[in-house]
Amino acid sequence: MADPYATLGVSRGAGEDEIKKAYRKLAKELHPDRNRDNPKASERFSQVTNAYDLLTDKDKRARFDRGEIDADGNPTAPFGFGRGGPGGGAGGGGFRPDFGSDGGDFGDIFEGLFGGARGGGGGGFASGFGRRQAPKGANVAYRVAVPFVDAVTLAPQRLNLPDGTTVEVKLPAGVDTGTQMRLGGKGQPGPGGNGDAMVTIEVQPHPFFKRDGDDVRLDLPITLAEAVLGDEVRVPTPDSAVKLKVPRGASSGKTLRVRGRGFHRKDGTRGDLLVTLMVDLPADDAALQAFVEGWEGAHKGNPRGRLGV
Repeated sequence: MADPYATLGVSRGAGEDEIKKAYRKLAKELHPDRNRDNPKASERFSQVTNAYDLLTDKDKRARFDRGEIDADGNPTAPFGFGRGGPGGGAGGGGFRPDFGSDGGDFGDIFEGLFGGARGGGGGGFASGFGRRQAPKGANVAYRVAVPFVDAVTLAPQRLNLPDGTTVEVKLPAGVDTGTQMRLGGKGQPGPGGNGDAMVTIEVQPHPFFKRDGDDVRLDLPITLAEAVLGDEVRVPTPDSAVKLKVPRGASSGKTLRVRGRGFHRKDGTRGDLLVTLMVDLPADDAALQAFVEGWEGAHKGNPRGRLGV
């Protein structure tokens, strides 16, 4: 097995940020979704993921650097023998490490949620001690289109698997297009058990809500009377409609804030709904035109003065 540092193209002294950056670049290039007709890219993807898992686990990385385990996480000298002792040497057997397959491990791709490649080595005795664990089945990649409102409210999503079963996927806080999750044991079957399902989220656009970081923006049409006189109006939010007070003399472009109706953050708080008022004037209203023509204040002041024109 190749050296994990060489696999990711980083030095042995590389910090966690450098390792994540290298993995991010390679994962994007080699992801199965982008290389459906290139099995070598899929194999390489598993290798860089394996290397990333090992180097971002402080304990495993330290053990690898000391020569206690190989790049697969297998002991180089099992049962307590020193390196080079009985049964020792790089590439020795032992049991494959458990990279986690409980299905509850959700989060961003750069937090190591792809998990380790499960396809290493077959059966047989390794270095004369024990059997190498049988390989697990292949991982399966899915893309899930999530409605915008569901992403804001973290509504559970249902995923149909090839075997006809359905699983419920819980969206993580901070979810966005490109967020990736791993469902342990939901991949292809293999001698050592099922592989994992790797789920990539695509948040769908909405007809009138727009994302702005953790906030949600909405352009809200109001009537001329509501703008001039002020009023209390109903406003849609991703959760449910609320009442919002429009102040007297409100102009188009004025933004009001509805707190706690934006995206969920990882710290448990939520962003806000930012409502921009848009005065909606009726077209070809003779009475309104006559009023403005006879209004003494119609041409007073220059609202574009601050723009230098």
